[in-house]
Amino acid sequence: MKNTKQQPHIRHFVSNLAAGGRYFFASREAQSTFGVSPAAAKLALNRMAKQGGIASPARGFYVIIPPEYHSLGCLPADQFIPALMKSLSQTYYAGLLSAAQYHGAAHHRPQEFQVFLAKNRRPIQCGSVRVAFMARKRITDVPVQSFNTPRGTILVSTPEATAIDLVGYRHHAGGLDQVATILSELAEKIDPGKLAAAAQTAPIPWAQRLGYLLERIDAGKKASRLKTYVQEHARLATVLLPTAPRGDARRDDDWNLYVNADVEAEA
Repeated sequence: MKNTKQQPHIRHFVSNLAAGGRYFFASREAQSTFGVSPAAAKLALNRMAKQGGIASPARGFYVIIPPEYHSLGCLPADQFIPALMKSLSQTYYAGLLSAAQYHGAAHHRPQEFQVFLAKNRRPIQCGSVRVAFMARKRITDVPVQSFNTPRGTILVSTPEATAIDLVGYRHHAGGLDQVATILSELAEKIDPGKLAAAAQTAPIPWAQRLGYLLERIDAGKKASRLKTYVQEHARLATVLLPTAPRGDARRDDDWNLYVNADVEAEA
């Protein structure tokens, strides 16, 4: 009988949060509100989650699902990731294909929302919403900007930082051909000076590969300052595709790069 009495109270608690514009809460908050044990709070929350009113993308963290997202079984990732990261005291930013989409350069809709953290974290599956996490060194130095969502704001890598990461994490972006395709759409938003600055947050080989790709897609002007940076700092030659042998690849002296792969952007 105790649990059946709790359920309306949980619904009232959730409804009040949503009415006030809050769509996230911690299980301990519900527990504290009703003065019940952690087990009792978890039982009531799990019952409501099975009915589709809420979902839990991470342990102890719940999202309220408004009617327009019931088919997803969760809030869209960009609407709860900022609150989740705040609750975990984690520095983050949305990057790669997810960032490219914010900048109007996602050639294909990403199948998962991509987030960078200082350390790796297991992926999230919440309803049909998937979130992948990747570790990024010097994450606090990576340039980011805010975008509005229906539930607040989210931090996203700038066009320049996104370009750098796309090359560095090409295997998470569909390979070099896909990277080149996205860069061709992203290039118009890239500032040459900011690109050179963003390159300083990443290994030099990323800048060498990015510069070559930008020239390959006829966006060489965007790489002018990056070329100066590379020529001043790239002491060692690298290869365009690290997972392929160098073989008899031709050398691009401007970027101190062995071109050991053919790259074609989609039209």
